[in-house]
Amino acid sequence: MDSTNAVDAAKEDLDRYTREMVQWHFSSETGSPYWLDWAKEAGWNPAEEVKAFEDLMRFENFDDEVLRDTDPARFIPAAFGDRPYNIFETGGTTGMPKQRIGWEDYKVDYSEFSDYYTDDFFPKGENWLMVGPTGPRRLRLAIEHLANRRGGACYFIDLDPRWVKRLIRDGEYDMARKYKEHVAEQAITIMKGRKIGCMFTTPTILESLAERISIPGAGIKGVFVGGTTMTPQYVRFLTEEVLEGKVNFAPTYGNTLMGLAISRPLTAEDNYSLTYYAPQPRAILRIVNPKDSTQGVEYDEYGRVELSTMTKEFFMPRFLERDEAIRRQPCERFPWDGVGDVRPFESTTKKVIEGVY
Repeated sequence: MDSTNAVDAAKEDLDRYTREMVQWHFSSETGSPYWLDWAKEAGWNPAEEVKAFEDLMRFENFDDEVLRDTDPARFIPAAFGDRPYNIFETGGTTGMPKQRIGWEDYKVDYSEFSDYYTDDFFPKGENWLMVGPTGPRRLRLAIEHLANRRGGACYFIDLDPRWVKRLIRDGEYDMARKYKEHVAEQAITIMKGRKIGCMFTTPTILESLAERISIPGAGIKGVFVGGTTMTPQYVRFLTEEVLEGKVNFAPTYGNTLMGLAISRPLTAEDNYSLTYYAPQPRAILRIVNPKDSTQGVEYDEYGRVELSTMTKEFFMPRFLERDEAIRRQPCERFPWDGVGDVRPFESTTKKVIEGVY
């Protein structure tokens, strides 16, 4: 199949999948109380009127404050009955956190991520170390599932990004530095005392580890990194200096609401500029005009990131992320738009606190 046909086929698949998911969430037999009540107030029936992904433009941008103010149980699809569920939190520094429910989505996301990488990239049977937020984040279960799927166990070092953001916001820079050192020291203790072959962490923590030990020298063969801002200069630094050009590097863009977008392997033409592709059709990323989110931007232009998540567990149309990125062309492996050089929205005009990310 040539590239044009692959893109067309992916669009047809997305339109079909969109119809199925909208009908699922807006049917009285399978849908959730939240979305069924929403449809009554909206005065139109998405289950009948949404025929393609473009029809989601009839929805306003999803207000994520709903995830703070609404009991998560109102998002339970009727088809799930009384099945016990997970509650995952995302973002936040103070006050009520945003929450979403889940059952198996995180396993689907991370199984697909695992299947993308070859056995020698993240060697099968190796143990993992996760140095990142655990607690109420779905990431903790997801990384352990990834390690288990690849035949290993997972060790954990917890960090609290909310606390670090608060320290930085309050000008407690020395305390934030000490906390980062505390996390890195715990991780190194595990790396020295246990046989670890693969790792998940944030770019900042990875850099902190490399200041203390040789990461490839510690036996690490593959590193999975999640973070927001990784400029081409920083990617070069991480791959050549921090990982010494000897460790497989898998940067991702993701969150609790989306899952994770996989990065296309870097080539000489990329000049260390990352491009991520969402797990379409379960999650769709658009790069939109910040002043009119119904309109996309041209390829190779910056715009705001808009996320639509559609699974049987969770439906969230047209959420404007707090990020901006370059709209990138589809590629052979992912025949849909990618997002490149992700950074915090309006970070070129205002100060943004990213903390340990």
